[in-house]
Amino acid sequence: MHWLDAEAVLHFGDFRRLVPAIQEMNKRGTDRIERMLLSQKLAAGAQNDWLMLPAWQYDTCFGIKVASVFPGNAARNLASVQGAYLLFDGKTGETLCGMDGPMLTLRKTAANSAAAADWLARKDAQTLCMIGAGALAPHLIEAHCAVRPIRQVLWWNRSRPALERAIAALAARLPKVALVAADDLHDAVSFADIVSTATMATEPLVKGVWLRLGTHLDLVGSYRPDMREADDDCVNFAARHYVDARFTTIEVAGDLTQPITSGVLDQASIIDMEQVARGKKPKRISDDEITWFKSGGGGHEDLATAWAIYKAFKAE
Repeated sequence: MHWLDAEAVLHFGDFRRLVPAIQEMNKRGTDRIERMLLSQKLAAGAQNDWLMLPAWQYDTCFGIKVASVFPGNAARNLASVQGAYLLFDGKTGETLCGMDGPMLTLRKTAANSAAAADWLARKDAQTLCMIGAGALAPHLIEAHCAVRPIRQVLWWNRSRPALERAIAALAARLPKVALVAADDLHDAVSFADIVSTATMATEPLVKGVWLRLGTHLDLVGSYRPDMREADDDCVNFAARHYVDARFTTIEVAGDLTQPITSGVLDQASIIDMEQVARGKKPKRISDDEITWFKSGGGGHEDLATAWAIYKAFKAE
């Protein structure tokens, strides 16, 4: 069995192959997918989580991501998210490859947002506003640059030192893109063609009144009901509301659960990426409309990403 470490997953996980792989996965669909979460309650309300995400495309491939989230690892100078991915042959059942789980997740999540932006953002989008400077943010920037002619990134983060370190680290990978540390979030959002968020915010950071016509909003960070990155005006001003998958978003992410509960958003009107990929629901219709997308992830996206990376590895 082959093992691809984080560096290899990054090398073979080029967004020019991952984005089409996720779009094709949405078109083809997944035959079986499950999700299991085991938790260990800790003192002061914290908990350790162990997550298992299997997915299966019959006669092609199947795999499982096993990940742990231990918040206390920060005090041990360890990453809080650990894990691995195992990929299997769909015809024989043999184990094909193991991969670094955290890097696979970063590339998959970013590719997923870019796959949606490729269908929903304006073709001439040149300015990206990135909110957040955690581990995922550089991958999101790189992914959006792979599907749109991004020339400038207005990057905002609460911690300026962390932002400056992130800019310095990414600059070499995107030499033709101006990475600008944004001082004012309002100005950065108002000037952007695409706004991407990857934060742990529990109160909305993006205000709908800041969005100009034609903006694409990419919400990635809100993954619990108590988290939210965009306010009700963002919901109200959007022409349509898209999610990558209903089962990982509608009852999970605060950017959906809160406006649904308050009656601002009609659950029945939400469009998922499979509907778009199969031509059942529209992509962007006009350059003036605001598009709203919420990413929730899922084992089907991990499988599509792992399969594309493995095929690239074998080809090389």
